[in-house]
Amino acid sequence: MRLIGADGEQVGITPLAEALRRARERDLDLVEVAANARPPVCRIMDYGKYKYTEALKAKEARRRQSHIVVKEMKMRPKIDRHDYGTKARHVERFLREGSKVKATIMFRGRELAHQELGQRLLDRLATDMAECAYVESAPNTEGRNMSMVLAPNRDLLAQVRARAGEPVADPVAGAEPQA
Repeated sequence: MRLIGADGEQVGITPLAEALRRARERDLDLVEVAANARPPVCRIMDYGKYKYTEALKAKEARRRQSHIVVKEMKMRPKIDRHDYGTKARHVERFLREGSKVKATIMFRGRELAHQELGQRLLDRLATDMAECAYVESAPNTEGRNMSMVLAPNRDLLAQVRARAGEPVADPVAGAEPQA
């Protein structure tokens, strides 16, 4: 087998007994790295320490990964101006938190014949949220619902937060806020 030492140096091709002897002398493990290679490649290492460092790396990677949350805001095509304003503020708050927002217009009965009202409402929401979001998926109709997905625009969001005096951290990426 081809043997790699504890320091990472190439020892060369050695018999199994010799490799095991070298590993025991250093009180380390003999680990097969590439079984399909000809000859097989083994390495002298502390396998427990290796598994521990790999677990730490995996934990750190999980901590740094972003968790994308999709919030949904449902409306009707005949929504009142005040109700629209309230829902738009909720959508803006969700986007500032870093979540995506799925805006859904629900049609009932004869309202389905006037889908242009729902289209206008979603277009109005998109223009109102243009400062902190972009349209990720355009409005499309699925059965009795018309929906559109808005995603937070990270660059514009950082600028808006800087102007408002809020911390500039990206909540999705998990970065620490800058003071």
